[in-house]
Amino acid sequence: MAANGVPSPFVTLVSSDGFEFHVRRSAACVSPTLRRMLDAQSNFAEAQTGICHLENIGGNVLEKVVEYFYYNEKYRNSGGVPDMDIPSELCLELLMAADFLLLTQ
Repeated sequence: MAANGVPSPFVTLVSSDGFEFHVRRSAACVSPTLRRMLDAQSNFAEAQTGICHLENIGGNVLEKVVEYFYYNEKYRNSGGVPDMDIPSELCLELLMAADFLLLTQ
């Protein structure tokens, strides 16, 4: 949180293996889970620090999740959206991450 009480436009997502991703807050808030964690009205430490430690998501999966956040922002109100490239070896882990982040609703 900035000194003037206004949240930073960027947040940091930290994977279980220590990789850090600096992401626009608006993109990260595509996830209802992250949105609640970062909500200034919540009692979560993440709301104050702007750092979310995602202990159950590895760096290679979180990288793809962040890519999806920006993909979602870009194509949110578009038709004929191209498919996102998803490596088959990440499918199960991505599905579990999507479930945790409530991206499957």
